[in-house]
Amino acid sequence: MISSFFSKSKPIHFVVVSIMLLLVFVSTKYYSINESLNLMIILKQIGLFLVCLMSVFMLDFLVSRNNLTKKNSYKLLMFVSFFALFPETILNSKILVSNLFVLLALRRIISLRSNKELKKKLFDAAFWIGIATLFYFWASLFYILIFAALFLYSVTDIKNWIIPIVAIITVAIISASYMIMMDIDVVNYFSGLISFSFDFTQLNSKNLIVSATLLLSYGLWALLYFIRHIKSKSKSYRSSFVLVILTALIALVIIVVSPLKNGSEFVFLFAPLAIIMTNYLEIISEKWFREALIIVLIVTPIMTLLL
Repeated sequence: MISSFFSKSKPIHFVVVSIMLLLVFVSTKYYSINESLNLMIILKQIGLFLVCLMSVFMLDFLVSRNNLTKKNSYKLLMFVSFFALFPETILNSKILVSNLFVLLALRRIISLRSNKELKKKLFDAAFWIGIATLFYFWASLFYILIFAALFLYSVTDIKNWIIPIVAIITVAIISASYMIMMDIDVVNYFSGLISFSFDFTQLNSKNLIVSATLLLSYGLWALLYFIRHIKSKSKSYRSSFVLVILTALIALVIIVVSPLKNGSEFVFLFAPLAIIMTNYLEIISEKWFREALIIVLIVTPIMTLLL
């Protein structure tokens, strides 16, 4: 029933997933905000919800414009369900904003396939990742995607390889200038950005273990089918699907090296896994099995609340 409802792409689906996201957002904030409400706090929370909502619409735009899935709304359902699985992502405002800028960059990177306005797209992509890095340092690993795209799309002009570096320098200059004007210690700020940890004890909670196990097992299973069916895709789109896989791998690296391991670092994995799992749902012939996968994904966050 649920799978049939989302099997087409309709405006009503945006309304449904927006309501789902709002419920997850409000319930998460309800149990986490201890201070008394005032206008500034309310405005901040509205802004953060809009960031989450914009991420959903950006994913849909990215997928639709580049034909990464068929015309359905499974990717939206998957994406919002992941927020429900990892409500910690909603509590980390910096990582939420960083992920939005990564999605903006990914949109420009994958669109390099058209071979139009290459220089503008490359600058935009590197610029957005630079902004994302200011909010969360390890988002800088997504610069790998830009150079991977240049290689996969056979862009050989050396000028195009230099443009991302120019964009990085631009972000650094603008950021440093702003900090100097605001009397912020630039050296301390940038040195404080770089930190990592391989201590996974923070993830040792029933909720996170269940959520991570479900997400990674679903993702790995779907990835095997995703890789197997890449050859059946149109030749001009195959590189785009390779970039989606690479995005997921980079997100996994971020999860491993993240200094704060509380579940919020999984947010970078949401978009690529939503695309990969949607492609898997599209090829499942047994409707009951597809329905079961979706129901488990939706019910699990509710069950973890009771643990």
